[in-house]
Amino acid sequence: MISTCVTEAAECLKQGHVLAYPTEAVWGLGCDPFNETAFLAILALKQRPIEKGVILLASQLSQVEHLLISLQPDMQQKVLDSWLYQKSNARATTWLLPAGEDIPAWIKGNHSKVAVRVTTHPLCVALCNAFNGFIVSTSANPAGAQPAHSLQEASQYFSQQVDYLNGDLGLSQEPSRIIDAVTGEIIRA
Repeated sequence: MISTCVTEAAECLKQGHVLAYPTEAVWGLGCDPFNETAFLAILALKQRPIEKGVILLASQLSQVEHLLISLQPDMQQKVLDSWLYQKSNARATTWLLPAGEDIPAWIKGNHSKVAVRVTTHPLCVALCNAFNGFIVSTSANPAGAQPAHSLQEASQYFSQQVDYLNGDLGLSQEPSRIIDAVTGEIIRA
């Protein structure tokens, strides 16, 4: 299915399908993070080991606030500021946060933290809102290949194995930076 309807795309996620969709800089693959079968389908499509973990994409702070509780107040504020005051053309920031008990093991991989980004990309915001929660977000490409930058590129990689939400990429030129919110270490500059 190729759709421009966010409600249809969210329904695909709820039904356990894998969805390709545009994000801030590249196309992503997503699914319901609590549906292990759908998640394993993404890993198979990407030929990605489960140990690596994936990013969770949220549209609202309320979807991820519980993951910030154990951080020092100054770091909490730094994380919030990076999400709240992001310009549309700025590079997004993904934070490694202490994973709560509600985060499935398959999402974290071999890590005690979970990668989380609150997005300002309008289509991603609408998708998470229609889904009513955060979703998996990993680049739409097989391991070792360049991430898709268009519907055409994503469909060349995955053909009819996934559903598609067509729309525009954000204005960022690079995938999100990744920072460990506990240690301050920059994982992806």
